Formats: sequence, C-alpha cells, structure tokens
Amino acid sequence: MTTSERMKMAAGEWYTCLDQELEALRVAARDAVFEHNGLPPRQRGDIGPALRSLLGSTGEGARIEGQFHCAYGFNLFLGDGVFLNAGCTVLDTAPVRIGKRTLLGPNVQIYCAEHHREAAGRQAGLEIAKPVTIGADAWIGGSAIILGGVNIGEGAIVGAGAVVTRDVAANTTVVGNPARPVRQR
Repeated sequence: MTTSERMKMAAGEWYTCLDQELEALRVAARDAVFEHNGLPPRQRGDIGPALRSLLGSTGEGARIEGQFHCAYGFNLFLGDGVFLNAGCTVLDTAPVRIGKRTLLGPNVQIYCAEHHREAAGRQAGLEIAKPVTIGADAWIGGSAIILGGVNIGEGAIVGAGAVVTRDVAANTTVVGNPARPVRQR
C-alpha cells in the first residue's frame, strides 16, 4: 500500500515536504493568506473569506490581524474569541489548536515542522510534524516562539520573546530562552 506524503505528515511520520501534493496545498494557503493580508480591514472583517474557508475551524469572534502567514491552514483550529495580532506565523504541518479567548501578541511564531538532523535528510526535504495545543484564556506575548510538540495549559502566560521548547502547565508564567517558569512569590 502506497502512503502519500500528506498521509505521512498527518500521521506524525517523516515525510518529504518537496512533494507536489503538499506544494499545491501550500500554494492554496498562500493565495488565501494573500487575500486576507491584502483586503482593507473593513472589507476583510475578522478573517478573510478564503482564509476562513481554509482553516480547520474558527470559533465565534476569532480574529486574525494582517500580516499573517500559515503553511497549510487546514491544521489551524481557533476557539471562540481567539485573537492573533499582527505578524503571526503558524507553520501548521500538524494540528495547532488554540483555546477560547486566548491572545497571541504581535509576531508570535508557532513551528510544527522539525527538519531532519542530518544534512542529507534536510536536502531530501525530510520533516516530521508535531502538534501544538494552547489552552483557553492563555496569553502569548509578542515575538514568542512555540516549537512543535508543545502543550500550553489554560490560563498560562508566555512572556514576550520567550522560546517555548516544552510543555507549560496551566496558570503558569514562563519567560526566557528556553522558557522557564517564573517563581511565584
């Protein structure tokens, strides 16, 4: 049985991102993102029409400011009232789930794709996709980076510029590179 690169990506297995089917899906995402970023804000509304139809799901009142970028779109799931500020990038090779009322500051970046550690693997386009989940009522500060495989709990705060490489417990504040919990007084 032949397994497509898209099926491997969805299963969390090593796949080649140089695949024609995956490239076609990225082109569709780029077109939707271009429309979203190019429409006047009053005409675009909370999310541009092509981008809204591409996303995995969008809760009521979810909003994405321009300039936004995503790799595929169909792996991005937004809860009610989610807000992505200007300049956010979501490389959604795996599912990215953002809970209700969560706020992402400007230029937050979420990277689900991990490239191969060996040069030959990278040259062949080998990647593995790891999901990201952010719970409800979280706040992700501007320019924070969240790596694949990370879960951020409800009510958590990620400080501006933090690099999140491991899970963050609910109602915990993390800062720094790599992000570490702030001691509560």
